[in-house]
Amino acid sequence: MIDPLSEIITLLRPRAVFTKSISGAGRWGVRYSDFGYPGFCTVLEGACRLAVDGQDPLVLEAGDFVLLPTTPGFTMSGFEPVTPTLIDPKATPASVDEVRHGDPDGPPSVRLLGGYFVFATEDAGLLVSLLPAQVHVRGGERLSILVRLLTEEAAEQRAGRDLVLARLVEVLLIEALRLTQRPDASPGLLRGLADQRLAEAIRAMHGAPARSWTVAELAKLAGLSRSAFFERFTRHVGVAPMEYLLNWRMAMAKNLLCNHKAEISDVAERVGYGSASTFSTAFSRHVGQAPGRYARMGTVG
Repeated sequence: MIDPLSEIITLLRPRAVFTKSISGAGRWGVRYSDFGYPGFCTVLEGACRLAVDGQDPLVLEAGDFVLLPTTPGFTMSGFEPVTPTLIDPKATPASVDEVRHGDPDGPPSVRLLGGYFVFATEDAGLLVSLLPAQVHVRGGERLSILVRLLTEEAAEQRAGRDLVLARLVEVLLIEALRLTQRPDASPGLLRGLADQRLAEAIRAMHGAPARSWTVAELAKLAGLSRSAFFERFTRHVGVAPMEYLLNWRMAMAKNLLCNHKAEISDVAERVGYGSASTFSTAFSRHVGQAPGRYARMGTVG
C-alpha cells in the first residue's frame, strides 16, 4: 500500500542533525528568535513552559516531545516570572556540553534534549505546508529512545555515522507525525490521512501521480459526492485536491530533474503531462523557471 507521508519524507531526505542537552534551574527563561529549520526537543525529567509564536502555550512534562517544522520564535522558561534572556540561534555557537539556563550550580528543574535537522532538498515547504505549526506528543516512549540514539550517534565518529543519522532522523520524523495523525489535528496531510475516506483518495494520487485525475474520480474513491469531497478535502488537508496533486507532481519533477538527471520528456510523462512543452509551461509557472534551467542550476527550491 502506498504511504504518502513516507514518500514525502523520503523525497525530502532529512539530514545534518545537531542535538544538545539543555537544563534549567532556579528562576530562568530564554527567548529564541526565529530559526527556520525544523527543530525538536524531548523532556527527560522535570517540567517547563514553552510558548511558540502564534501557538497556545504548553506545559512540557517528562516524556513529552515537540516538533516545530519551521521553528519560529519561542520562549522557554520555568514557572516563576522572569524577563527572558534573548538568544539568536543562528549566531550562538554550537556547544558540546550541556547548556544550562538560570542557576549554574543548583539542581535542574528540567532537563531536555533538543536539536534540529535540515532537508537534503530545499522543497521543505511541501512538508511544512501539510503539517501543524506545532506538533506536541505526550508519552511517546519510542520518540525518547530515538532522540537518545540520535544524541549518542551524533557525538561519535563511528563508521556509518552519516547513514545511521539520516535513517534515525527519518524514523524520528515519521514516528512523531504518525502520533499526531488524528481527526482533530490541525489542517494538513496528517489530518487528511486520519480520515479514512480522504486517505483513499490521497493514496490513489500518490499511487498513480501521472493519471489524469478529476475531482469526481477521487470523490468516487472516497465514497462522497463531488462537492462533499472537495469541501472535506480542502477543510482537512488545507488545500484543494487538484492543488495538492499539483504540488506533489512538481515536487517529484524537481527530484527527477536534479537528483536523477532525467530527460524533460521522461519527467513530463512520469508526472502526468502529455508533452514536454505542456509540462515545461506548468513547471515554469509553478517554480518560476524552466525545467531545463532548473536542472542545470542543480538547485531545489
